[in-house]
Amino acid sequence: MAQLVWLVCVLAALVLAIGALLIALKDTVNRDNDAVKFVLDLANKIDLGVFDRKDGVFGFDDKNAETAEVKDALLNWGLAAIVWLVAGRIVDRIIRP
Repeated sequence: MAQLVWLVCVLAALVLAIGALLIALKDTVNRDNDAVKFVLDLANKIDLGVFDRKDGVFGFDDKNAETAEVKDALLNWGLAAIVWLVAGRIVDRIIRP
């Protein structure tokens, strides 16, 4: 059971990291692609609302809105990925005898 919890948390962190990377690579990634939409939608759902890339813990108000979007995604989703990994490790240690 502990391994399953750890796996779910690692997968959530991976989706958030890939989502942040896709936002950062906006010029080379086709956001109309179904796979890209799926990853971004899933990352939006598992960011727990606290680490939302548009209205998260940290927000950047750059003059360039595209740069602010990239910074918001990298910082907020990066923090969310770290939180998923830490929480997963803690729950893993609690469950594991």
